[in-house]
Amino acid sequence: MKTIKFVGLFLAVGIMAAFTVKPAAGYKVGDIATDFSLKNVNNKMVSLKDMKDAKGYIVVFTCNHCPYAVAYEDRVVALDAKYKKLGYPVVAINPNNPEKQKDDSFAKMQERAKEKKFTFPYLLDEGQKIYPQYGATKTPHVYVLQKTAKGNVVKYIGAIDDNYEDAKAVKTKYVENAVDALLKNKEVPVKETKAIGCSIKA
Repeated sequence: MKTIKFVGLFLAVGIMAAFTVKPAAGYKVGDIATDFSLKNVNNKMVSLKDMKDAKGYIVVFTCNHCPYAVAYEDRVVALDAKYKKLGYPVVAINPNNPEKQKDDSFAKMQERAKEKKFTFPYLLDEGQKIYPQYGATKTPHVYVLQKTAKGNVVKYIGAIDDNYEDAKAVKTKYVENAVDALLKNKEVPVKETKAIGCSIKA
């Protein structure tokens, strides 16, 4: 009798678990992304709202040490050069814990930004509070936001393009296609892709 009750209880718990789906962490396309205030490599605090003329933002979670992030650095610089003047500046955020990855310390970020002549903010997610809000898991991991009356709406999440190894062999430029569509008031053709890169060091 006790065995039957136990089995019944086990099944009941199993059924409840099957129908209780925990929401995945981070933003989904269509969500409103909250603003942040993070320290830039020039030691000034930066928020999205500071960029008054922006129509949106290309938020890139990236870092110094990851070979995938390094492979994409020039392409991120090119994205900012192309789209900042059109209203979609790049905002780069280093989500890694510098105690776990020494090459991603703030001092190293300053060195890298100077060496690569970054034209965009390169921010430290101190205390690692922002990347979990977004749901970023890799470096690089990109979120294209569109500024609206309701807030900054997430329009694209994922990879920069379809070939991290060779910029010349890229066939689909996901971020560029997304921003180009938004600038034309059109639907983003591909709203989400798998980010390819190094795991964030928490």
